[in-house]
Amino acid sequence: MDGDIFPGLGDGSQIDSKVMQTFQKSFVQVQKILDQNRLLINEINQNHESKLPDNLSRNVGLIRELNNNIRRVVDLYADLSTNFTKSMDGSSEGDSSGGALRSDGNKSGGGHKRGRPV
Repeated sequence: MDGDIFPGLGDGSQIDSKVMQTFQKSFVQVQKILDQNRLLINEINQNHESKLPDNLSRNVGLIRELNNNIRRVVDLYADLSTNFTKSMDGSSEGDSSGGALRSDGNKSGGGHKRGRPV
């Protein structure tokens, strides 16, 4: 499946198309923001190298915009993570252990909680 964002999932895995559309939409948004950040960083660097007072003042606003964009990317990834977890929980209802796989390959929700030191 050339051009697919998730080429490894075309092997018979059951993934809801609405979930996939949501993931794709989020990844496209993230990529657009990252592309914009690249342009902002280039402009910030040029302004900094010019050492002109007006350009240096402009960098304040550009850096704020860059920071806001980074926050948006973090929020999008957090939403993606939540949506992915929910979709995996829904697709693994037949799993008797009741937990989804964590990134380290272990099951979450298996009852092994580490207590806080008192």
